[in-house]
Amino acid sequence: MNGPLESWPQLSAALIALAALVALAFCSWLVSVVKRDVSIVDSVWSVMILLATVVYAMVLPDVGARVGLVLVLVAIWALRLASYITWRNWGEGEDRRYQAIRARNEPNFRWKSLYLVFVLQAVLAWIVSLSLLPAVASGRPVGWLDALGATLMLAGLAIETLGDAQLAAFKAQPGNRGRVMDGGLWRYTRHPNYFGEFCVWWGFFIIALAAGGWWTIVSPLLMSVLLLKVSGVTLLEKDIVERRPAYRDYVARTNAFFPGLPRA
Repeated sequence: MNGPLESWPQLSAALIALAALVALAFCSWLVSVVKRDVSIVDSVWSVMILLATVVYAMVLPDVGARVGLVLVLVAIWALRLASYITWRNWGEGEDRRYQAIRARNEPNFRWKSLYLVFVLQAVLAWIVSLSLLPAVASGRPVGWLDALGATLMLAGLAIETLGDAQLAAFKAQPGNRGRVMDGGLWRYTRHPNYFGEFCVWWGFFIIALAAGGWWTIVSPLLMSVLLLKVSGVTLLEKDIVERRPAYRDYVARTNAFFPGLPRA
């Protein structure tokens, strides 16, 4: 059974990818200093993972049969997410989450943000991307596990795309200002976009598993922790009831993450 980064070419590709991600993080940080807005890192996050995947495909001396599948799936996911977040945040200024981080780390936050925000995001993106490395490198034939992983990944992508579209349409209606979105997919889970992302990365792990990369389970586990406990559900709902009292009733009847029928 293959272990983590079992060959020098894979280790070399991983280290080159990490260097590329840190370089992208540095360039993004420079832009954030000019704009005084570190929340641009959210738009760059998925691009970092796409960049790592491209590096794996370019640097490895031999790539497997599933390299095309992986590149296409990652590109669709990354470009969709980056373009959506960029569109959503356009002209809105720095996100309140990052404003809070800025306030806690003044003075000289613009310098501290290089490692507190951008390099940290690059390292996290690199760890998450490691599930894609054995999928690109393995010479094992494509089989039913790959089909299962791709199906789960595409299902997750469809869920998060539909959830984002439904929320955007809801917010576009002036009469919904201050109201809680509880229709469509949001009727069954308070965070369909996060649940979709969860499915995406477990889908990629199944593809990695088909390629022999059992050790890359660290990738979906890390993503699950981020979505549930760090930058996802927990952070978003930390003070939302104070800002939107109606959200309390929504919490009482709707699952936080995994979809389920609303409670009476």
